[in-house]
Amino acid sequence: MDNISIYLSGYGIRPSVQRIAIMRYLQKNHTHPTADEVFDSLRRQIPTLSKTTVYNTLKLFVENGAALFVGIDEKNARFDGTIRPHAHFRCKVCGCILDLPMDTKHVIPQGFNCVVEETYFYLKGFCETCKSKKDDTQMNKQNKLKNKLEFA
Repeated sequence: MDNISIYLSGYGIRPSVQRIAIMRYLQKNHTHPTADEVFDSLRRQIPTLSKTTVYNTLKLFVENGAALFVGIDEKNARFDGTIRPHAHFRCKVCGCILDLPMDTKHVIPQGFNCVVEETYFYLKGFCETCKSKKDDTQMNKQNKLKNKLEFA
């Protein structure tokens, strides 16, 4: 048995060729893919794979705690093979989703006596690439305005 099979079995999920391939994809690709992206990436590798199988498998993974549902994208259900507590950042321009380390000990106040089973922490803004583009665009606008004012 390979590591993915052992991992799935540890969550009470019976390994199959499709399930192993989908989990391997989630764990290797930290892009927080949609079910359609998983399907499009694996269908050449597994010609018998159907979208229904991908959707059902991702649902099974989430229900059993082997993967996370990432609700940061309002338009698409996204999935994450990294289940340790962490935050997500989504760029408002390009839509990329990045993992950020997060220590939940600093989020939950001392003396909070409830049992926390799930934590979702989302940040939104501009990734480094889009921030640079935005800064360049803003700089160009300011320079054009400055030139107009100088010639006025």
